[in-house]
Amino acid sequence: MTEDDLPVRPVPLPRAFLVAPIAHRALHDLAEGRPENSRAAVRAAIEAGYGIEIDVQLSADGEAMVFHDPALDRLTDAHGPVRARTAAQLAVIPLKGDGEGIPTLAEILRLVAGRVPLLIEIKDQDGAMGEDVGPLEAAVARALEGYEGPVAVMSFNPHAMAAMARLAPGIARGLTTHAWDDPDSALLEHDHRAHLAVIGDFDRVGASFISHDAHDLDNPRVKALKEAGVPVLTWTVRSPDEEAEARRQADNITFEGYAARRPG
Repeated sequence: MTEDDLPVRPVPLPRAFLVAPIAHRALHDLAEGRPENSRAAVRAAIEAGYGIEIDVQLSADGEAMVFHDPALDRLTDAHGPVRARTAAQLAVIPLKGDGEGIPTLAEILRLVAGRVPLLIEIKDQDGAMGEDVGPLEAAVARALEGYEGPVAVMSFNPHAMAAMARLAPGIARGLTTHAWDDPDSALLEHDHRAHLAVIGDFDRVGASFISHDAHDLDNPRVKALKEAGVPVLTWTVRSPDEEAEARRQADNITFEGYAARRPG
């Protein structure tokens, strides 16, 4: 047995992630001047007492940038891939809605400063949920060094979490999961989709939680993990009715587009 074959020890998800609802891409509202994953949306979530979910992509010079899409086009007036520009170049590209540039993960960590739980989704860099990962995970690990406060990382790509287990073994890791039956998933090989759909890498990567599609919470594998004591978060809830339904099966929600119910 090699070192790579040894089981990876999971890090428990901090309890804070099971208390306050988690604002998807922070508490964004474009009409109010708060684009998704922006500083303004992060500040609003902190003020409201919500947890925060953000996404990270990689810059050309190896920095973790807080941005959802692989391309700049939807969220800015610039064009082309995020990873074709340096962090300094991305920092001066205004986000549609508030005019501020794209923040680095390090900047958002300083802004949050442990006041609310922060859930970081590492976007797939391989293009096919494969093994071509590492630079973004290394950038996230560097940014998290010395961070104090409830934080966890997750990804649709299990290989990203395997990398995080090596690079930041003290940070809680999870898998972002769904049924893998959408048109985009059809681009993956059938056996790979089937393996992802049954969350087959959960133990291998030392995951301690999942964040599962709210429309697939009846999934038998999700129910089995929950019965085994695994925390189940869910995405993306968009109304009080959806929240009530999701809370019957999930331990906490990731929400957007309305004011989720807060504890107390």
